[in-house]
Amino acid sequence: MPIGVKLVQKVSSTRTFAKIAPHVIPALDKAVHRLTRGKTLLSAQMLPGVVLTAKGARSGLERTTPLACMPEPDRGTWLLIGSNFGRPGHPAWTANLLAHPDVEISWKGEAIPVRAERLTGADRAEAWTAALAFWPPYASYQARVDREIRLFRLTRR
Repeated sequence: MPIGVKLVQKVSSTRTFAKIAPHVIPALDKAVHRLTRGKTLLSAQMLPGVVLTAKGARSGLERTTPLACMPEPDRGTWLLIGSNFGRPGHPAWTANLLAHPDVEISWKGEAIPVRAERLTGADRAEAWTAALAFWPPYASYQARVDREIRLFRLTRR
């Protein structure tokens, strides 16, 4: 593993990163995504990413959220990990997916309609193991919170 990746993983595991990142990274991602007409996410230099467009759980209004993802090329799906950078409480986008699972993602500039399925039981355990191998800092995020981090699999509709 390149030293730069190890450094990024170490920094992204810190509490300071968890405090700052949720405010800075999504804003930068949205701006870069807009400027590049949906072709680029700044955070995708670190991890693959999608821009999720979903209806708000309570408002029903369209919400866009840039998110890191774990592509599953063998399945043609994507995993979303509701880590919230190791902060308490589930991120709002996870409630949106639970309420309205038919959503759209922007993946490498392509708009793709998908259906989100919350993973539980053995499916979640298998996906969590893969997510930790893919991005080890998820383990430190889980260690900081009492809740079980929600995992979703996105499948093309």
